[in-house]
Amino acid sequence: MAEYREVLARPKIKIRKGLRQQFLQLVKSHAHSVAPTRQLQVTRDPDDNKFLECADAARADYLVTGNQRHFPMFWKTTKVITSREFISIVAPHLLS
Repeated sequence: MAEYREVLARPKIKIRKGLRQQFLQLVKSHAHSVAPTRQLQVTRDPDDNKFLECADAARADYLVTGNQRHFPMFWKTTKVITSREFISIVAPHLLS
């Protein structure tokens, strides 16, 4: 959640504070917390390994990131995709 909070607050994202808070609350209320059981050394940026560790522990279908270049295309059955790709899967009507 800290990562979401930090990224969504970046000026280039241009999301109003109230909307950011609503989004974070939505994510929090629908999220399932996981505790990774093993450490990975897979990503180009060592700080990003924690996201694959969580995806691995959750057996996630997708890992959504704006930073695909640091991740493999797949980790086991988890596909690494952009937020636009994710929206096109779960809510295509939101795309113009």
